[in-house]
Amino acid sequence: MKKRKARVLIADDEPHIRSWIGLIFTSLGAEVIAEASDGEQALSLYKQFSPDMVLLDINMPKMDGIAVLKQIMVINNRTLVVMLTSLNALEIVKECIDNGAWNYILKDTTADELHKAISATWGEYMAAIKAVRDVAPS
Repeated sequence: MKKRKARVLIADDEPHIRSWIGLIFTSLGAEVIAEASDGEQALSLYKQFSPDMVLLDINMPKMDGIAVLKQIMVINNRTLVVMLTSLNALEIVKECIDNGAWNYILKDTTADELHKAISATWGEYMAAIKAVRDVAPS
């Protein structure tokens, strides 16, 4: 049986950031299925495509990333959401994690560090999914 690629939605209001992140996901073997330039579009595309993973900027027009994160968790709290931002404030990090984000990455992270962080987060997520399946009654 062929393994399906991880399907990713990238939401950031800066086109160059979406392109850069998309290249990293592609290099990891994932498929970028949609890109959003604002929060409302991100939520709409999430509902349309049901991606496995969402990379979500916090500061976006129309609806901020934390509001989008909360809505995604209502729809499917098992979605892997990684927040991306230029803000490095502990209270923001805590709010993201408390609302279901798996990780938080700063925009000034190097490409190599970003590659490692996304890969490690995906690995942790898949291990958690496998653990749940292994203990679930058959």
